[in-house]
Order: sequence, then C-alpha cells, then structure tokens
Amino acid sequence: MVHFVGAGPGDPELVTVKGRRLIMEADVIIYAGSLVNPELLTLAKADAEIYDSKEMALPDIISVIQKKHQEGKDIVRLQTGDISLYSALHEQTEALRALQIPYDLCPGVGAFAAAAAALETEYTAPELTQSVIITRAEGRTPVPDRESLKSFAAHGATMVLYLSSALAVKVRDELTNGGMPGNTPTAIVYKASWPEQKVFRTTLLHLPDVMEQNGIRSTALIIIGEVLGEEGAAKEASRLYAPEFTTAYRKGSDETSKTGAVGEA
Repeated sequence: MVHFVGAGPGDPELVTVKGRRLIMEADVIIYAGSLVNPELLTLAKADAEIYDSKEMALPDIISVIQKKHQEGKDIVRLQTGDISLYSALHEQTEALRALQIPYDLCPGVGAFAAAAAALETEYTAPELTQSVIITRAEGRTPVPDRESLKSFAAHGATMVLYLSSALAVKVRDELTNGGMPGNTPTAIVYKASWPEQKVFRTTLLHLPDVMEQNGIRSTALIIIGEVLGEEGAAKEASRLYAPEFTTAYRKGSDETSKTGAVGEA
C-alpha cells in the first residue's frame, strides 16, 4: 500500500496523528525534501528506506514505488502541507492506478491555515467577507483565463496566493488592473510555522517593495484582503454565539432570530 501523507506546513507537530502513525510504520518514505521538514523523518523506523524526491522526476518516483510495492513494502509518499492543494497528486495517483498499485490519502494541515495562525486572524468576517480564494499567479505553470487574478479582484474576498513569491509585481498589477484598491491590506508569511517564520504587513501597492527589501522569493504565502486591516479588526461579531441567537442546540433570547443549521455550536 502507498499512503500519500500531508506533512503539514513545517512545524513537525502539525502533522496529523494518523500521518504520524503512517510515517512511524512505513518501510519506505519518499519525501519532498525541498519543502518537508526533515525532523519528521526522525519518526521513521531505524531500517526504513528514505528517498528525497526533490531531484527525482515523476518516472523515478513511480519506479521506486513500483519496485518497493513488489517487495511487499509499506510506502509513505510524504508531501508538504495538505495534499489537496498544489501537490501534483493527480499525476502520481494516475500512474499508480495504471499499475494497479493501491493507495490512500491522509490529509494534512495546509500552509494557508498556518499563515492565518501566524497573522492571528481568520480569513472570514461577518459583513466583510465570507469567502476565501486560494489561487496562484500565472508563472511557468499556466492559469485558466477565467481564473486570472484580474478576474478575481472584483470579488472582494480574502485571497491567499501560493507559489507567487517571485511574481509580486505581477500580483500587484493584475489585481489593481482588476479594480482592487492599492491600499488593500496585504500580508506576507514566509515559511509559516517554521522556526524561521517571518510576517510582513503592507498594502497591495507596496507588496513588491516589501518582498524585494526582505529578499522573499520563495516559500511564502501572500494574503490580501480587508480582514487584515482596520475593518477586519473591527469586524461585526459572529451571530453564532450571540445570546439572542437561536441555534439547533440553544434557544436564544430573541424569538425572531433564525435557527442555525444542524451542527452549529
């Protein structure tokens, strides 16, 4: 069996309990050495075979998996963050399906969640925004025209940009050309949850300058939205815990309040 495991954003304590167990039980670990914290490898068995995929192409990775699967080995493919985002998962699982090699998926803590913790904020706020757009600027990997930053600018939602650290000028220009104000609050979180984590706060207009001044060209998330500014700090309180608000589990003092959906606290 091959287990695709989300390693989390960097802090080795942010791997899931299940992910930790799978790492400890694995006979073979193929990890993304350019991004995964090597401290996680200390969980591996003493005799586990460990491969760093940063210098391996897809055929190399699949070849190792195929060989070790034929040997009856339990394999962990350890990838950064959560495997549902920018993980090249599809091409790997397609190859395994073609070879009839069984696999499963173990999600992890995404870098966007670690960045929010670093910023001490939530990405949604009542009356301000209830949506988060997770995307990237177009670089060597193309982005569909319908998903250009310019097209997203009008939504007013919080934006979290992966894989865009070296494209700060493009980010600023596309968003401002799409109508987003240059004074929109913006943050850069470098290596979220790692010991070397750094947080910079600025505005969309000055994003490229701050990135250049601090030498940030990789492994950073760019977060843009009013939730980061004064409006976000003064945001309306959620109705969920308001004394007058009735939910599926608690009767509020205001009989006119709407009942919350099942599952709300």
